[in-house]
Amino acid sequence: MTILLDARTSQNASLVNSISIPILLNATPGLFGQIGLNVQTATGPIRVQLSGTATIQLPLLPAATTITIRVVRGTTLADPLIFSCAQSLDLSILGPQIFTFTASDFNVPQPVSGPLVYTAFISSNVLGTFRVGPESFNGIAYSD
Repeated sequence: MTILLDARTSQNASLVNSISIPILLNATPGLFGQIGLNVQTATGPIRVQLSGTATIQLPLLPAATTITIRVVRGTTLADPLIFSCAQSLDLSILGPQIFTFTASDFNVPQPVSGPLVYTAFISSNVLGTFRVGPESFNGIAYSD
């Protein structure tokens, strides 16, 4: 029987145009969500389902722009990468553009102590892109 261990949300912005945070270049991605799942009661393999949304605004002078999202199991970019995606912004859309993703992490080792942490990072290949909201990062952990 599957057991729900924990579910968490990192909600940075609930509304459109409620924030204005510059997106850093690919060499130095910025954190946009982090969750810690309580999995200490797991008695079997741990499975985690993750999802997220980030809303991006093109630079004032539109240029071919690719947004990259990376999710790690841990807190830094050096931790195990469990998901990444890259998508080009549509230059014909002048308003905010919403990116959503879904990721999974199977047979996750139980942490020695504390929560099972996931961190989502975002970056761009062009300066001048902004996170404008809404944005969120969600996780659900299950065990047998």
